[in-house]
Amino acid sequence: MNRFNFLLLSGVIACALGVITSQHHARKLFIELDGEQARAKKLDEEYTQLTLEQSTWATHKRVEAVASRQLGMKLPDPASTVVVQAGPGPVVAQGEAR
Repeated sequence: MNRFNFLLLSGVIACALGVITSQHHARKLFIELDGEQARAKKLDEEYTQLTLEQSTWATHKRVEAVASRQLGMKLPDPASTVVVQAGPGPVVAQGEAR
């Protein structure tokens, strides 16, 4: 009977150590998960900020201002604008033989 009690005590101690080890591991994983969730939240905020910045930089008014100021581009005057409409047949450039 004494040997059986010692065997049961050893089993209980082994199980207790297993529970302690698994709880410690679970706590470490939870801390890591919490850190990664905070990192994901920070990255999401950065993505939102960058999306807002991109939409600001890509507005039509700003693109037009940069094109005129830095590239010297301007809208053509209406007198020099030609509108070409394609008919139902094949499109042939002027001077090409059919």
